[in-house]
Amino acid sequence: MKSRPAPAWLIACAAVLLSACATDTQPHSRDTDAMTPTRPDTLRVAIYNTSLFDEDAGGLIARLELGNAQARKIAAVLQRVRPDIVLLNEFDYDAGHRAADLFQRDYLDVPQAGGGEPMQYPYRYLAPVNTGVPSGLDLDGNGETGGIGRDRGNDAWGYGLHPGQYGMLVLSRFPIDEAAARTFRLLKWSAMPGARRPMNPLTGTPFHPDAVWSQLRLSSKSHWDVPIETPSGTLHFLVSHPTPPTFDGPENRNGMRNADEIRLWREYISQEDARWLCDDAGRCGGLAADARFVIAGDLNNDPVDGDGHHDAILELLEHPRVLRMATPRSAGGEDKSREYAAAGIEKRGAPAHVTGDFGPRVGALRLDYVLPSTGFAPAGSGVFWPAPGDADTGIADASDHHLVWVDLR
Repeated sequence: MKSRPAPAWLIACAAVLLSACATDTQPHSRDTDAMTPTRPDTLRVAIYNTSLFDEDAGGLIARLELGNAQARKIAAVLQRVRPDIVLLNEFDYDAGHRAADLFQRDYLDVPQAGGGEPMQYPYRYLAPVNTGVPSGLDLDGNGETGGIGRDRGNDAWGYGLHPGQYGMLVLSRFPIDEAAARTFRLLKWSAMPGARRPMNPLTGTPFHPDAVWSQLRLSSKSHWDVPIETPSGTLHFLVSHPTPPTFDGPENRNGMRNADEIRLWREYISQEDARWLCDDAGRCGGLAADARFVIAGDLNNDPVDGDGHHDAILELLEHPRVLRMATPRSAGGEDKSREYAAAGIEKRGAPAHVTGDFGPRVGALRLDYVLPSTGFAPAGSGVFWPAPGDADTGIADASDHHLVWVDLR
């Protein structure tokens, strides 16, 4: 990823955040604490980008039926960390929910090598996503509609080679109020006040013609508000997976979209009466002012490093309804960050805060977030990224992302 220069105010803001994280006295946990059973009055919430996707429709189902080593490692990590509620990003969606059924029955219900006891999630939520769904429009501006090979994903509502690729799956130990769940898959990008419409820098004109812009959906996958009935009350699990702010041109259409996908949650927790913020069932408005929530997802935006409009994630982290707490950290991430720094890939962010390893061209970044609302008390957090030589390293390499968890009371 090529980093864009950050304005002075942003660098100053990031420095304050990093300083606060370094000196924060709120409790956080080491990697080994992730396996410590949570107290009865504690809720463990997690995000895990599993990379359980396939380039062919039905491909993930076929792999799970045959027995998949990657899926076994993913299940082992979940059995070790044992979150009460978890969002799995990049888990292919199928209308029959066959992949989700197989993952629970053949992987989570079975003790895995390096894992713990079987982990049963009696409740789950999954729904269609925009990835791989043909738009019938020329969204990448190449003069063609559809395309062939890998390029055919560019004109889908969200990049994907088949409908459901890179989907989302919520697993919960507690009941989910599906009737009250809200999805924002169809929300038009242009409906958002002040939307960052991509512009052609050479001509100063919009990248998307008006006829396309008026139809373009904001969410590259979907945005879900999933109400979960925990023992201490309703928790609104606000989950998404914004597009990476890369793989575009000078118009920066993916960078703009990523920023506004993150901004959607900022607006959702700020504007209870927002008339433009309408879900797929036609219900309009944001989250009630007294509701408790956790925002979770691979948001594809590091606060200070990599590509993207960092102001988008910083403004979410600093929202008055988002709980101030220690940033989840890991020994493995810190070690990898320092390894990259020694090779010349230096970052401004705290080495221990990274959540994924994206190779020698990009390095390690913090992209995955679990952000509770005020009203909770933080009881611990971490990134499941063991230090080299730890016994758990054998299961921690299942994905280029690592599971992030937060304990709440």
